[in-house]
Amino acid sequence: MSDNTHLDRRHALKLLAVGSLAGFAVTQGSTAHAACEGDGTPMQFVPKTKPDPEPLKDELAKYPKCPYCGMDRKQYHHSRHLVQYADDLADGTCSLHCAAISLAINLDRGPKAIYAADFGAAAEIKPLVNVDEATYLIGSKLPGVMTARSKKAFGSKAVAEAAQKENGGELGNFDAALKAAYASMADDTLMIRKKRAEKRAKMMEGKS
Repeated sequence: MSDNTHLDRRHALKLLAVGSLAGFAVTQGSTAHAACEGDGTPMQFVPKTKPDPEPLKDELAKYPKCPYCGMDRKQYHHSRHLVQYADDLADGTCSLHCAAISLAINLDRGPKAIYAADFGAAAEIKPLVNVDEATYLIGSKLPGVMTARSKKAFGSKAVAEAAQKENGGELGNFDAALKAAYASMADDTLMIRKKRAEKRAKMMEGKS
């Protein structure tokens, strides 16, 4: 990741995150909490693992669960992302949705590298590719993970173009996909909350 890309992305992340999370707070109405003096990045969301200069080595073993939603990253290997910050703390997430959350709440940590699963790879476990080399298919008929509007990463642009012909959607780079993730963050969060509430209700019915 070049220095210019790093700086531009870090600035864009701050603007996108502030605007998107502010919009999310509005959708939550009275449930939004006002900031208090001394508040900063919530410590509970800082990556808990030790600095990892080689986050791709055995990454599913080291980062088995998404820290933001709890989903199994091996099960969702086809959509998983991994953010390596400049201080070598790494966040392994299940999806771009949760990677966007990580980037939003770790604003003072510049990303050294960001990786995404190559959805077009034939391997049983999709390999991770640097997002700077990936092409995203945004808003296609392919099902999304943690979002109603899917954003699939492809290591090959030709494979992404073939998927677009079959499933529709728009091609873009990581920054375009990230903007789309922030734009749909409020609606996606409400959708996820509703689904999880329904799941809990069914579990309670089964116990009664």
